[in-house]
Amino acid sequence: MEREKFGSRMGFILLSAGCAIGIGNVWRFPYIAGMYGGGMFVLFYLFFLVAMGIPVMTMEFAVGRASRKSVIKSFTELEKPGQKWHLHGYLGMAGNYLLMMFYTTVAGWMLYYFYQMLTGKFVGKNKEQVAGMFQSMLESPTVLTTVMVIIVVSGILVCSLGLQKGVEKISKIMMTLLLLIIVVLAVRGMTLPGGTEGIKFYLLPDVQRMQEVGIVETITAAMNQAFFTLSLGIGSMAIFGSYIGKDRTLLGESVSIAILDTFVALVSGLIIFPTCFSFDISPDMGPSLIFITLPNIFNNMVGGRVWGTLFFIFMTFAAFSTILAVFENIISCGMDLFHWSRKKSCLVNLVALTVLSLPCVFGYNIWSAFQPLGEGSAVLDLEDFIVSNILLPVGSLVYLLFCVTRYGWGFENYLKETNIGEGFKMPRGIRIYVTFILPFLLLFLIVKGWIG
Repeated sequence: MEREKFGSRMGFILLSAGCAIGIGNVWRFPYIAGMYGGGMFVLFYLFFLVAMGIPVMTMEFAVGRASRKSVIKSFTELEKPGQKWHLHGYLGMAGNYLLMMFYTTVAGWMLYYFYQMLTGKFVGKNKEQVAGMFQSMLESPTVLTTVMVIIVVSGILVCSLGLQKGVEKISKIMMTLLLLIIVVLAVRGMTLPGGTEGIKFYLLPDVQRMQEVGIVETITAAMNQAFFTLSLGIGSMAIFGSYIGKDRTLLGESVSIAILDTFVALVSGLIIFPTCFSFDISPDMGPSLIFITLPNIFNNMVGGRVWGTLFFIFMTFAAFSTILAVFENIISCGMDLFHWSRKKSCLVNLVALTVLSLPCVFGYNIWSAFQPLGEGSAVLDLEDFIVSNILLPVGSLVYLLFCVTRYGWGFENYLKETNIGEGFKMPRGIRIYVTFILPFLLLFLIVKGWIG
């Protein structure tokens, strides 16, 4: 069967960026940027994005494009006889499933809140009532299961239409709307009374604030955010590499994707900080920001119902873009490994992903007594920890070593594949850096993630 291909370069860039753009861009990046010195943190973040994130992204794309396979078979195609690199394919496949085991639930939260905001369910609610609505949602297995199933069915349905007619077409529309909505929301946030102070806090370099939390801690946080924002290590980018032609260099494409991802992260802060500062509310990190703090603000804002609805459709698009990208990888793995048709792989994974997502749903209600990472934790936290702290960084290290060592694919093969086509060329002089320095930076992230 001939390998499917993207219909356009823009489709590839938007879908790859959609995979990288997720809820972390909104509920994590602005908060830590503000906490670690605003503009100072952003500068460190951009440095490590170029130094760590983009090189590893080119490697994942290169393995995908050269092999024309998903993560489950890509290493098999490129490794030398007798080597065991292909074992990572199974780890990568497991990582994709595990990521979706909790991401479908969180995407369901966004969809439910979009519906709640659209239908005016928050109108007239005080702070305690808004917080209670979030808790009520978590405590209802019926609500969480329903919205999770809607997300899974919708994602599988889009993927069943094919790469070009389904995943690429829908992602183009969704990402275009996402970018438009986020700009509109940012303009609204920046024009609120007192919003200017929020912008200053967010973007102006503040050395004193950075020194208070620690320079080393700031650098480490920037390194962590720059690397993990691109969702590297489990083949989520390699699959899109397998669908593209040889007309553009992989460095140029990786830079474009990183720019889009960074744009959404930075602009999200222009929504969060001006809005919070305007209403004299401290911005939180994580679910409390999205589901408690911001709904309370929208309740007190002129036209808040409209702005809240736009915000949650933006969040739904951000989450669903990642889901479509990872679903496509999972479905492609089934096609490559078992030689299934696309429709059969979709049907099998419709059942599998629905069932596998239930533990995360039940972790907040039926199984709430199970707190795997200590008091207050849930199944989601365990799944997130395994993906974020183990599978992504370890997987990225595997891709790196495979591409730069003579025991794997080798640097020359990687460089040749990366530099095919028009666009920015990866310099040969980078070999020393990616062979001897970058692996230790990744090891640092791995150790840091494990010891907390």
